[in-house]
Amino acid sequence: MSTTRHLVNRRRRLSAAPPAPRARTAPAAVPVPVPASEAPAEPADAEAAPPAPRSRLRGRRAPLVLAAATVLLGAFAAWSAGQAAALRDEPALHNAALTDVGRTSEVKGQLATAVAALFSYDHTAPAAADRAVRAHLTGKAVEQHRAMLAPVRAQGPRQKLVLTTTVTHSGVELLDGDRARVLVYADQRNTRTAAAKDAAGQGAAAKAAGDTAYGAAMFAVEAVRTGGAWRISAIDTLGAGS
Repeated sequence: MSTTRHLVNRRRRLSAAPPAPRARTAPAAVPVPVPASEAPAEPADAEAAPPAPRSRLRGRRAPLVLAAATVLLGAFAAWSAGQAAALRDEPALHNAALTDVGRTSEVKGQLATAVAALFSYDHTAPAAADRAVRAHLTGKAVEQHRAMLAPVRAQGPRQKLVLTTTVTHSGVELLDGDRARVLVYADQRNTRTAAAKDAAGQGAAAKAAGDTAYGAAMFAVEAVRTGGAWRISAIDTLGAGS
């Protein structure tokens, strides 16, 4: 009886006690393959010093680059300001002959017509020369033209002169507002239609009429625009009359 009770109590004690912990063994490490692209590259030279970080070099160079750029921009700004001031002072900027094609063509056309009328003369219609003076001349050009055409007017009725002037080329040197200066090239034809006596003085014997002389002229005219038209204000013979 006592033995049976003793066995029962022992079983109870054994069943109530916690089981003894088992020793755990660490699982074996399984090697994981590493792709070739991700494998760390071995240094070629273990003793070589590592390169300096780029960020540190950039940090040192940035102030130098900015300082150089500031100096260059300042110099360029000063040069540009000087050039702009020089261009504003250039007389060429006031010369519309370089930029205004329409006004340049207008000046050339009107002055070519004026020169042809002023330097042409027909002994049968002297009044046409007077009308040309009133229409195309102003200022000191009136007296200059009178002096230049005086020999033609004086000999015209006696020799029956016909002077024809044709402008062949012209160039506008200056066109500034209502002022202009034009260089003119012209051909001239001077014909004497009166019969001339021969060298022996034989009044009855007369040479054939119609002697014609040709020549070329180059001069400059200054003009002003008044009343919607260009009128010549000065005539420059370019030293031909000096």
